[in-house]
Amino acid sequence: MFFSSNIKALRGYKQKTQDVIARELGMSRSTLNSYENGSVKNPTLDALISFSKYYKVSIDTLVKTDLSKLGQFQLSELLKGHDIYITGSKLRVLATTLDSFNKENIEVVPLKAKAGYKNGFADPDFIKKLPAFQLPILFNDRKYRMFQIDGDSMLPIPDKSWVIAEYVENWYEIKSNHAYVLLTKEEGIVFKNVVNEIKRRKKMVLHSLNPEYKPYEVDVNEVKEVWKFCNYISSEIPEPMQQKDQLLKSVVKMENELMVMKNRLKEELALA
Repeated sequence: MFFSSNIKALRGYKQKTQDVIARELGMSRSTLNSYENGSVKNPTLDALISFSKYYKVSIDTLVKTDLSKLGQFQLSELLKGHDIYITGSKLRVLATTLDSFNKENIEVVPLKAKAGYKNGFADPDFIKKLPAFQLPILFNDRKYRMFQIDGDSMLPIPDKSWVIAEYVENWYEIKSNHAYVLLTKEEGIVFKNVVNEIKRRKKMVLHSLNPEYKPYEVDVNEVKEVWKFCNYISSEIPEPMQQKDQLLKSVVKMENELMVMKNRLKEELALA
């Protein structure tokens, strides 16, 4: 049973002292300490219910799951109330991997794994086979994954770029006109700007940055995962601004020439 170590780990994650937790639970500090150090071998049902309600974690999880083996993202999801024993089928269970320090890995989905990810995204064994790395500039309590994109629909983000994205649990929080990586039943992995129509029509409207591609709708039931765009990595150097500058100069030159022609025409009409 992991009850003692779990309530101690959860208190540590919340960064609260025993005095604070005991006061909020309505018990003495010595009683809380006895639960945390394991001197109470069989906590009462009332105590289990109190800790369960306080941390928003099911009794089953408090007793049976070793929370010390979870990463910060998984712990943060638990403390948000996303416990599978509480939410049941409503929870989107994310297959993930941890490094030797129980820190969430950033798994990499290259193009060669794109087809396999469509069917294996929820399979822990498949996810474990993906390359993984750490990036210290990202938040520890969030989940990230890196996807390699292909095609020119999201230009100026070039073909074969690597997109780092953050996992989105609550799809109602998707911000319209922001970029997301979506996993859909039909297309698999797609990278698009999304217009959130879930509340109104249970739809998402997907837009490309490249205007040559027309937007299209996808039913929310066709979507399996959503990842919010954070940044991207590319080996291509962006095109220089010279072309745009030259175009602007050409337009200005044409406007000046047109103005000269108008002035000459006015002078000729005045002399006629």
